[in-house]
Amino acid sequence: MMKFFLKSILNYIVKIFSVFYSYETGKRLKNYKNTIYSYWLRNSIAKCGKEFYIQSPAYFKGAQYMIIGENFFSGNRLRLECWDLFAGCKFIPKLIIGNNVSMNYNVHIGCIDSVTIGNNVLFGSNILITDHQHGYVDKRDIGVHPSKRILTSNGPVKIEDNVWIGENVAIMPNVTIGEGCIIGANSVVTKSFPKNSVVAGIPAKLLRSLDIE
Repeated sequence: MMKFFLKSILNYIVKIFSVFYSYETGKRLKNYKNTIYSYWLRNSIAKCGKEFYIQSPAYFKGAQYMIIGENFFSGNRLRLECWDLFAGCKFIPKLIIGNNVSMNYNVHIGCIDSVTIGNNVLFGSNILITDHQHGYVDKRDIGVHPSKRILTSNGPVKIEDNVWIGENVAIMPNVTIGEGCIIGANSVVTKSFPKNSVVAGIPAKLLRSLDIE
C-alpha cells in the first residue's frame, strides 16, 4: 500500500513538473547532469584531453590503462574495459583513443593487449571492438564453462584516422582498419583492410576502394 502511495505521489510531481517545464528544459537539465558525470569519469582516466563528454550511464574498467584525446563524445551505455587480471592471468592492456572521436549508443571496447583508435573516427551504435576472446577455439576448452576460460589475444586492434564505422559492427582481434575506411552496417570484421576501403558483410569483404573511383 505504501509503495503504491509513493508511486502515485511521484507520478503527480512529474505531471506538475511537465506543465511548468518544457521538454527543452528537461534536455538542458539532463545535459548539465551529463557534464558533471563526464568530469567525474575523466578523473579516473590515465590521460584525457579537453572537451570530454559522455552521456550517463557508462561503464569503465581499468581506466588507468586508457588514454583519450581531445573532443571526445559518446552516447549512453559506453563500455570501455581494460582487463589486467582475469581467471588468475595477468595482462598489460592499453587503450588509446585519438582526437575528435564520436561514438553513438552502446559501444563496447574490450582490451587485454592493445586497441588503438585514431583521430576523427565516427562510430554508429551497437558496436563491439575486442582484441581477445574467451579461451581457445579448439578441443583444449571442451568441457570448460565459457565464463571460466582464460582470456586469449590473437593480436592488437588498430583503427586509423578518418574511419567511419556503421551500426551493429563487430571488429575482431588482430585487425587493422586503414585510414579513411568505411565499414558497412551489420559487418563482422575478421581481417585487415588497406586505407580508403569500403567493406561490409559477415565476414566483411572489400566492396570497392575509394582510391580508384
